[in-house]
Amino acid sequence: MNRFNYLRPGNLDEAVHALAADPAARVIAGGTNLIDLMKYNVERPQSLVDVTRIAGLSTIEETDGGGLRIGALVPNTGVAYDPRIEERYPLLSSAILAGATPQLRNAASTGGNLNQRTRCYYFYDAGTPCNKREPGTGCPAIDGVNRIHAILGQSEHCIATHPSDMCVALAALEAVVHVTGPGGARTIPMAEYHRLPGDRPEIDTTLAQGEIVTGVELPADAKGFATNYTYLKLRDRLSYAFALVSVAAALDIDGGTVRRARIVLGGVAHKPWRRPDAENLLAGKPAGSDTFAAAANLLLEGAKGYEHNAFKIELARKAIVRALAQAAASTPQSQVDKRIR
Repeated sequence: MNRFNYLRPGNLDEAVHALAADPAARVIAGGTNLIDLMKYNVERPQSLVDVTRIAGLSTIEETDGGGLRIGALVPNTGVAYDPRIEERYPLLSSAILAGATPQLRNAASTGGNLNQRTRCYYFYDAGTPCNKREPGTGCPAIDGVNRIHAILGQSEHCIATHPSDMCVALAALEAVVHVTGPGGARTIPMAEYHRLPGDRPEIDTTLAQGEIVTGVELPADAKGFATNYTYLKLRDRLSYAFALVSVAAALDIDGGTVRRARIVLGGVAHKPWRRPDAENLLAGKPAGSDTFAAAANLLLEGAKGYEHNAFKIELARKAIVRALAQAAASTPQSQVDKRIR
């Protein structure tokens, strides 16, 4: 681990100034991802900007529009077990409880979860080439060990996947990320917050230099998905493993007919994977297996597998249908007994 400066700003303006002044500075809160990256010599920040003492970022508050705003420093456990989240946005609670361990969820912050680096064996190994670490050096995962890698939205420069469970649910709920920076405050829809790799795989999000996440807003209309939902996570082992494929599914059903649908995949792309046209395909249709299969086919259109992960295409197809069936039946996947039923 390299030597670094440690800064503890007293307010957001000071934090923004510190980040804007030093492109090599990094924000630290829970440190559950950043510290690992520093230990592996993947991240080498010149300064750490500790935001944990900044007031106003550690609460969950009602919004004027009837939604909730989650402060960037609220730990994952605090979100998952907040009674308002459990009642109005249970999909988010379930997704968070599907991830990591209780100890990590106690430490990990909402803002930090949003900004996790994508997962890849080669990215985490500083002794190998990697376009995410050193642009132009290549992507050895394409012809290497790629079991956990992307099947959608990848490029010739990167096939890494985004690791967050929380973000998959936030994408399904159409959450909005609040940020502040040198240019002032702005909001970023979840659909636009994370990037596909394209020819700039080293950039994971659309945050500008010096910007800090201050919170995440859950819209009021997402409360309509509080009954028919599920978060289905398929992984190599039942605890503390990243998703091979995960599905956040939420339906608004009236008399057996789907009025609205949200389907987002995790573990398959550089960002949570959503296609509104696949969701629109369900609208006005009966909540049944044929309709679900058609949506799955559209959501996975263009999927490409590699030597070790081609199985994920069919796995994802079946997971989408299973998740939609769970949601339609109001039998969400248990995050305590993780066996798929």
